[in-house]
This record gives sequence, structure tokens and C-alpha cells, in this order.
Amino acid sequence: MAFLLHDVDVNTKKATFAMACFWEPDAIYGAQKGVIRTKVGYSGGKKENPTYKDLGDHTETIDIDYDPKEVTYRELLDVFWKNHNPTAKTTLQYASIIFYHDEEQKKLAEATLTEEAKKHSDPILTKILPATTFHDAEDYHQKYRLQQHPSLLKAINLEPGPKVKSSHLAARLNGYVVGKGGVAQFEAEVKKLGLDENTAKIVQDLVVKNEGRQLVC
Repeated sequence: MAFLLHDVDVNTKKATFAMACFWEPDAIYGAQKGVIRTKVGYSGGKKENPTYKDLGDHTETIDIDYDPKEVTYRELLDVFWKNHNPTAKTTLQYASIIFYHDEEQKKLAEATLTEEAKKHSDPILTKILPATTFHDAEDYHQKYRLQQHPSLLKAINLEPGPKVKSSHLAARLNGYVVGKGGVAQFEAEVKKLGLDENTAKIVQDLVVKNEGRQLVC
């Protein structure tokens, strides 16, 4: 039996973004090269123990652990800008925010915001703020796209819960099932992920079916 790649033992750095919702970014970043783990939750506010139905002053956010040897923070910022509308006026729940974890991230965020502003006629509304406490969202929000395929979760020995948030394999499949990453990338890493032939075929068919489609949160 192949070894399912739930755990990846590398030194990681953290990136945290809010980009209008969190289901879609969870899928997009899950399939991004160099991303090890993802989880969704609530950040930026002072309310204690926020929930989806009672966010208070928090924003829907994605928290990313990435391998800096495989992907740069600048590349992750490029994904951020390309995959939501930073000029859209929204409620705080769906705001556009870059939460930086150190001064280098702050400087890169500010530089890319300046670059992005030149591409739009409307003002950029994205905020750049220091990262504060990240509150995990409820289990049913984690890897939401993958959870719509319970047979796949079962095939990789997972059920909704903490392991779904920490699993590298779950992060990857959460992107692939909606076509993110593309067929070529999936085929290149399918053996490393440890999927059996039948499960791999199911996922690949979904990648082919959904590649290029625009997600809606």
C-alpha cells in the first residue's frame, strides 16, 4: 500500500491573507507549489472565540504554512492579488487584508500594493496589518471543497476534524478537486502523494472536468 502523504517534515514559514472569503483561497493555495498546510479561520479583531455566526470584528482568513525553499512570499502575494478584487467594497467579514508576520513580509506587501494600484482605476482597499491571533474556523469549513467528496476523504483515511487541517494531502486534494493546479501538476506529484490507482483516477477526472472554472465562495 502506498504511503499517504499527510505529514511533510520541513521547516516552514507562515503567510496569512484575507481575500473576500475563505473557501476559494483554501483551494487555490492548497494546490500552490510549496504550500505544506492550509487552514481557514478568523483574524484581525478583538472579539474572543469568534464563530462563523458571530464573527464580531474579525475577517474570514486563510493561514498558510509554506516551504520557503519551494515558493517565495512574493509568489504567494502574486496569488493573493490575482485571485480576488482588491478594489471591491465589502463588509469587514469579507475584507481584503494582508496580515504580515515580519518586517520583510510587510515591505513586500507594501511594494506589491503599490504595483497593484497602477493596474486599477479604482482605489485599492486592501489593508496591510500585523498578524494577530488566528482563530480556527469550524471543522465543516476546513477543506470545504474536498469535504463535498466524502468518499475521497474516506479513501485517504480522513474525516472532518483536526487532521484535515494539518494534512498536506488534504490541502492538495482540496485544490485539485476543483481544478486548481491543473492536470500536469497533479500527474507530476500523484505518486508522491501516495494515492492508489482508483483514487488517483477519481481526482484526475475532477481536475480535468474543473480546470479553468471560476470558483464562487
